[in-house]
Amino acid sequence: MQYTERTSGSSAETVVAMSDEMSVALLPNADAPDAPPLMAPGRPTVAILGSGDFSRSLAVRLVACGVSVVVGSRCVKRIAPGLFPDAVELKDQEGAVARADRLVFLALFPEHYPSLLGLRASLAGKVLVDVSNAVKLGRSRLSNAEQLAEMFPESVVVKGFNVISAWTLQTGAQDGNRQVLLCSDSVEGKNEVAQLARRMGFHPVDLGGLRFAQDLESVPLGLFPLWRGPVLTTFLLFLFFYGYGFIRGILLPYLANGRNAFYRLAFDLVNESLPAVALVTLALVYLPGLFAAWLQLWRGTKYQRFPCWLEGWLLRRKQLGLLSFLCAALHGVYSLCLPLRTAAQYRLINAAYTQVKAGVEEPWDELGVWRSDLYLSFGVLGLSVLSLLAVTSLPAVGNILTWREFTFVQSGLGYVALTLSVTHTLVFGWNFAFSAQAYAFYMPPSYMLAVALPCAVLVCRCFLLLPCISGRLARIRRGWESKRKCPVSQHHHVVANSTCPEV
Repeated sequence: MQYTERTSGSSAETVVAMSDEMSVALLPNADAPDAPPLMAPGRPTVAILGSGDFSRSLAVRLVACGVSVVVGSRCVKRIAPGLFPDAVELKDQEGAVARADRLVFLALFPEHYPSLLGLRASLAGKVLVDVSNAVKLGRSRLSNAEQLAEMFPESVVVKGFNVISAWTLQTGAQDGNRQVLLCSDSVEGKNEVAQLARRMGFHPVDLGGLRFAQDLESVPLGLFPLWRGPVLTTFLLFLFFYGYGFIRGILLPYLANGRNAFYRLAFDLVNESLPAVALVTLALVYLPGLFAAWLQLWRGTKYQRFPCWLEGWLLRRKQLGLLSFLCAALHGVYSLCLPLRTAAQYRLINAAYTQVKAGVEEPWDELGVWRSDLYLSFGVLGLSVLSLLAVTSLPAVGNILTWREFTFVQSGLGYVALTLSVTHTLVFGWNFAFSAQAYAFYMPPSYMLAVALPCAVLVCRCFLLLPCISGRLARIRRGWESKRKCPVSQHHHVVANSTCPEV
C-alpha cells in the first residue's frame, strides 16, 4: 500500500521509465539468432504453376486470405475467361516465377516436372510446394518430392497441401480436414508454408524430413485403412453365422426330412445372423482392453509395449463398435418388418384356423408373454445405450466431452450395453438351452454360440473389479512396478529432515 502511494503522484514518470526499461534487451551482449524469413505482413505474392482445378481452388482461397496470386501456365490463352478471380494475374510460367516473393506451388502432375528444368535458375532460392500424390500404393525408389529436390537442388522443396482437396479449399477449412501435413529438409521452408497455411485457416502439422514424403503422398490413396480389419472380421462373422444357420435350419432338415424352408434365406436367416454378429463384435471391442489389463498385471509394469497385434486391435475398437451398432440397428429394422412379411401373414392365418378348429376361445401363455416382453425390453435398452456410444464416437461430440466423461460413456456404458445385449439373448433363449429339441442334428442354436464370448468378457471384467486386482492394476497404471521389474524400492523415507527416495 505504501508503494502505491509513493508512485501515484509520478505515474507519468513511472510509465516513461518502464517503457525505457522494456526497450532494452534482457541480454544486451548476446547475439540474436537468425530468424527464418517470414512472409511479408502485407500482401505477399505467391505463384501457382498449373491452371487445373486444384490451382483454381488454391487461388480462390489465397485471394480470400489477402494474398496476391499469380498463376503460370504453359499456354495462357487456353484459360477460359472468368475461370480465375479477377484479382489473379495470369502469366506464363517464367513470368509467374519472377513475380513470386518466395513460395511457388507446383499444381502439376509429377510427369510434367521435367518441363520446368528450363526455369531452374529462376526457381533458385524459391520454396517449391509439391502438392502431388502417388499414383498407386507401394513404395518406389523416391517420392515425387524427393525427385523434385534432385531436379532443383538450389530450391527448397516442401511437401504439403496434398491431403487437402480442391473442394475443401473452396468451401473453407471448417468444412473439411483442418490439418495440413508438411515435411521438408528445410526448417525455414516449412515455417513459411506453415505460416501461409495458418493464414488460410488451416492447422499445419510438421511430420519431419523429406524422407516422409512417400508416406504422405500415399495418404489420399488409402481407402479406409483402419476399417479393413474390422469390416473383414464383421463380414467373416456374418458368413459364419449365416452359413451355420443355413446348414442347421435349412439344408439338414431338407436332406433328412424333405422339408423345404429355403424361403428363410432372404429374411429370417439374415435377421438371425445380425444380432449374433452384433453381440460378438461388441465383445471384440472390450476383449483387447482385458488382454491389456491382464498383460500388465502379469508383467507388473506398464512400461513394456504391447504386442503389435494387440496395439492394432486396440486402435480399431471404435470401428468395431460402430459396426456392432450397424448390425444391431439392422436387426431392429428387420424385426420391425417381421409382421409385414407374407410368410408371417400365412402363419397368423394358420394359427387362427388351428385355434378355431380346436375350439380355443382365448389362448394365453403367461410365461411366453413375460419372456417376449422382457427380451424385447432388454433389446431396446441395449440398442439405445449402443446408440449413445455410437454418437459419442463422432469427433464433433467426443471433442466436447472431458476425458472422464468420454471414458465413462465408452467404457462404463459400453459394458452396460454388452450386459443388456447378453441379457436380451439369454431371456430370448430362456430354457431352450436345456431342451433336447433345441439341439437339432446335435447342433446348438446360433445364439448360444454368439453369447459364449460376451459372457467370457463379462466374467473377466468382473474379476478385474475385485479390490485386490483393481487396486494393483491402478497402481501399475500410475507408474508402480513390481520388484522383479524394478528392484529399486519405490517407497520414500525421511533422512536428515529431507525426503529422498531409497536407492
